[in-house]
Amino acid sequence: MHTAFDSAHNAAMMHSAPQKIPEWHDVDDRVFREQIISQYRPAVLRGIVKDWPVVQRALQSPEAVCHYLTAFDNGNTVDVLLIPPEANGRISYRDDMNGFNFLRNKLPISAVIEQIARYSGFPNPPSVAVQSALIANCLPGFLAENKLTALDESVAPRIWMGNAITTPTHIDESNNIACVVAGKRRFTLFPPEQVANLYLGPVDYTPTGSPISMVAFDKPDFERFPRFREALAAAQVAELLPGDAIYIPTLWWHHVESLMQLNILINYWWKGAPGSASKPDSAFDCLLHCLLNMNTLPPEQRQAWRAIFDHYIFDTQNDPAAHIAAHRRGVLGKVTPALEQEIKAWLVSRIQGKEK
Repeated sequence: MHTAFDSAHNAAMMHSAPQKIPEWHDVDDRVFREQIISQYRPAVLRGIVKDWPVVQRALQSPEAVCHYLTAFDNGNTVDVLLIPPEANGRISYRDDMNGFNFLRNKLPISAVIEQIARYSGFPNPPSVAVQSALIANCLPGFLAENKLTALDESVAPRIWMGNAITTPTHIDESNNIACVVAGKRRFTLFPPEQVANLYLGPVDYTPTGSPISMVAFDKPDFERFPRFREALAAAQVAELLPGDAIYIPTLWWHHVESLMQLNILINYWWKGAPGSASKPDSAFDCLLHCLLNMNTLPPEQRQAWRAIFDHYIFDTQNDPAAHIAAHRRGVLGKVTPALEQEIKAWLVSRIQGKEK
């Protein structure tokens, strides 16, 4: 089926020939852990969840997969976005940037399914989407039948469901496996170093929790965003069908289009060691703190701090504490839980002291 999203994608991509995301077939748990996530590059995992019961229902019909999900619904509400028809499904800001172009609601999964079914008869429907709902909270019993064994069981899966909707280019601080259960999704990924070419919106005022690209893929304004052509030249694209999944390494930019009248995706986020549910602190907090403290410094001082950060943080070849006795390396050495808490308490006291 040719959709408006296909036309939009073609309009954006005709200026460049994006490469395809590398594909893997018949991936087992060992291959995933040892060969895929060790490379820090995205991968399409064709058919990795094709045997899930929910995928089998989706291949039968939209009605079959909806009945399957409804049977697990415990009535708990989930976060839902409602986007007006004129937005063409794209999550974004209002034109004046004073607010977002959607309304938020809380509904049970079954009510969202009814809404999607009702909108399927509209010639130009609003877009509705369940956003990142913890499956254990709303569909108990589902996880017992649909498992991704490549990850630790403590990594909590989430469900995303809706009609045609576009999540603009953004990043996550977590690694991500996104499994398509129903419908069709197009993923356009950009390497982390394309950050300057994506024209990101506000860092501290975002519709999705992460800064999003201000460029509309359906009508890219290359006069306003000329470097976006460079981003497109580095883009990697894949279209996923039911049973397929994609691995997106942390901090890879991704633009996600849900292309059918019913789209369902299950995703898994994790930080730290592969397949682990450990949750290190957010480096994004550090970015915000640096912006508060460094953006007004003179250029020569920012260059000086850049050299210091390179030395202590970004130089992966040399140990900045190699010349210091091991028991005196402090935060430059092995950080114990006690030392971590001590440093955090010191940082909090510094920040609170400045606010008084």
